[in-house]
Amino acid sequence: MRVASLLPSATEMVYFAAGDSDSLVGVTHECDFPRGVENLPKLTASKIDHHTMTSSEIDEAVGRLSDAGSIYALDARLLEELSPDLVVTQGLCEVCAVSESVVERAASEMSVRPDILSLNPTSLEGVLEDTIHVGEALGRGDETRRKVSGLRERLSRVEEAVSSLPRLRVGCIEWLDPPFSAGHWVPEMVRIAGGEDLFAGSGEPSRRMTWEEITEASPDVLVLTPCGFDVERTMGEVHILAGKPGWREMPAVKNGRVWAADANSYFSRPAPRLVEGVEILAHILHPDAFPEAPDPRDALRLTPELMEGFVRR
Repeated sequence: MRVASLLPSATEMVYFAAGDSDSLVGVTHECDFPRGVENLPKLTASKIDHHTMTSSEIDEAVGRLSDAGSIYALDARLLEELSPDLVVTQGLCEVCAVSESVVERAASEMSVRPDILSLNPTSLEGVLEDTIHVGEALGRGDETRRKVSGLRERLSRVEEAVSSLPRLRVGCIEWLDPPFSAGHWVPEMVRIAGGEDLFAGSGEPSRRMTWEEITEASPDVLVLTPCGFDVERTMGEVHILAGKPGWREMPAVKNGRVWAADANSYFSRPAPRLVEGVEILAHILHPDAFPEAPDPRDALRLTPELMEGFVRR
């Protein structure tokens, strides 16, 4: 089967289900896992240069382009040339990928119309179910169900380990400037890892917040997961937080429990690696129960000394 993936998360699901990426014939400009998919033909492009713009500039540009149309462009001619049997897309978030209507229109004009699978999960369970749907579309349903069962077992082990531990009050931030809550599956991830999400409920969409809301909530732990950012990119904007009124008084800051996580890999994308995100959160919230620290490239604790350095800038 020839698969065109218009979602980084779908690319990961295809790899998870098939055990390789051989069936992929085209991907998005943002696909970077597994290694090597970045060399496949790129079916999409962004109208925003995320790499050179600040969070505030990106937010402003997204708002401007959302009013005018799609943020992403689809190369319909290349899609026709690649002649996929299956196109995997989404209809959940037009800030995250090419809109479903654009994909439908392009597919309807192809000489041989491919099947279209649209993924729209809003929960962790929904992500696992969509992974199975991808596996079924690839003719690997039984194998994928077994693999997903293994993911569920990992989640159950975490949940069981924290069942008798105190539930910490957690704030997850999906965007820094302006701040957004981390919705959809992230509150569920926090709950499984032994915390209580202060900013969103399970399945709820992300929403714009004020810094006053964040500081007044007084989270015990603050996890920075800017959508699409890795740890290094997040660290480049930590100074935005350090100068905010009330920042130093938050319990998470005073107690050195602020973390920057690789959201691009483990929190933003509705893909199987969210399970690893839960395991990272379990260490962040309950290090005594989960003593194995994540690689600093996956999650980095912003110590008081490190944060003080940003305040002095």
